[in-house]
Amino acid sequence: MLDRVMLAWFILTALSVAFVALDIRSTPESPVLKWGFVLLTAYTGPLGALLYVLGCREPLLGTHERFVASRWRQVLGSTMHCVAGDGVGILVGAVIASHFGFSRPLDITLEYVLGFAFGWSIFQSLFMRDMAGGSYARALSGTFLPELLSMNSLMAGMVPVMTIAMDHVTGGHDPHTLAFWFIMSMALLVGFITAYPTNWWLVSHHMKHGMTTIRPKERRLPHVVSGGDQDVHTSGNANGPSRERQDVRTHGERASVAGEVLIGMTALTFVALGLGLTVAVLFGAL
Repeated sequence: MLDRVMLAWFILTALSVAFVALDIRSTPESPVLKWGFVLLTAYTGPLGALLYVLGCREPLLGTHERFVASRWRQVLGSTMHCVAGDGVGILVGAVIASHFGFSRPLDITLEYVLGFAFGWSIFQSLFMRDMAGGSYARALSGTFLPELLSMNSLMAGMVPVMTIAMDHVTGGHDPHTLAFWFIMSMALLVGFITAYPTNWWLVSHHMKHGMTTIRPKERRLPHVVSGGDQDVHTSGNANGPSRERQDVRTHGERASVAGEVLIGMTALTFVALGLGLTVAVLFGAL
């Protein structure tokens, strides 16, 4: 029965990825977020495609700015960006750990390190360095803490799901089986859910960006802000960053977030990660 469910899931996933990859080309979103939605759909199948349609796809020509301005869609973009980037490193870590027969604690550690490293240094900083004035070093500095909080929350949901499932599903540890990839997909989906509240807080405090709108010059609308070869539109969201080239906040610019609150939120994500590990130990083979 489970084999049929997994086969159906991956057939739907392939169709969903094809739909998003083709359709998103006409969506006036930034390239990195377009790739992010494709990756998210590869991880979460039809649910990822549904999130794309409900959260990013322009319903009518010229309405994307207003459509993505709502807070939940801004947070969706932030969380999707986190899961898409971190997920690449996590999956690579899981495959490496399986190939070399690493112990479960070493496996989880490798997934965390590679997930954070890829998400922070590549997906957040390298691909988004224009938001830090083109400075990669500044982007690294400005995105380290937000990425850490997001990663902790993501792994808090992922670890117990993949640990418990791999112990109860035949072939769950082997990347050559559908079971392995199905479990990792479900774990990433749960991780997306647990990371969403943290990203809500980060977007609310202007520590992470949400959705953006970028239109070619020839399709310029009255409320366009000129941005070089492309026109960058404001999203209309007064509660979060709304321009593709808006600078990533530096630590000094985050002075509005009280130090005690920031420390508390950081500690809370580590507590959540600790709870996830505890569940994995109690009910899995961590």
